[in-house]
Amino acid sequence: MEDPPQLANALVLLWLAAFPLMGSPGPATLSLAGIGTAYGFRAGIRYLVGIVAGTTAVLLMIATGVTALILARPELVVILTAVAGAYIVYLAWKIATAPVGQAVFDGAKAPAFLPGFLLAIANPKAFAAIGAVYASQTLVPGHLGADTGAKLAALVVVIVIVNAAWLAFGASFSRFLRNPTIGRAVNIAFAALLLSSVGLALVKA
Repeated sequence: MEDPPQLANALVLLWLAAFPLMGSPGPATLSLAGIGTAYGFRAGIRYLVGIVAGTTAVLLMIATGVTALILARPELVVILTAVAGAYIVYLAWKIATAPVGQAVFDGAKAPAFLPGFLLAIANPKAFAAIGAVYASQTLVPGHLGADTGAKLAALVVVIVIVNAAWLAFGASFSRFLRNPTIGRAVNIAFAALLLSSVGLALVKA
């Protein structure tokens, strides 16, 4: 088993790689910012939980090798990519047309758990970023089970922090968007960024 100081150093290196890669703009993070802007932090919590659960599921698929089995079937990749693209276009439309101004503060409903979960599962950036981080670091050399458990725990922490931060970032704008014209423009801007992030993720895939 690795000594505590060595484990701590390896953990720091893992987080230094994970936070920039997993926290950078992408379909899930930008959708969270858009939901936060359109509906506020509290209304977006159920969507956040869905994103966290879905991204954690992606992490588990990578750790158990399920991802490799999916990628070995090109037809599955095409189907999943098409479904993900269609859903993200729908979500961008929901963000762009979300209530603005006083309507936000009158209890407008934000997307809930399931939409967030499905987006995270279908997010090509999540597979690429998490896969790169997971494969590049070893926390407990010579002990596959312990190393897997340690990396899973460490990366779940990253998933929770970065996604909550993006929702909070978006929500920080919602307080100042009571003006319907400005609110609509910001919602459309976040929707456009979400669509752009999907295009970039697919090009890099």
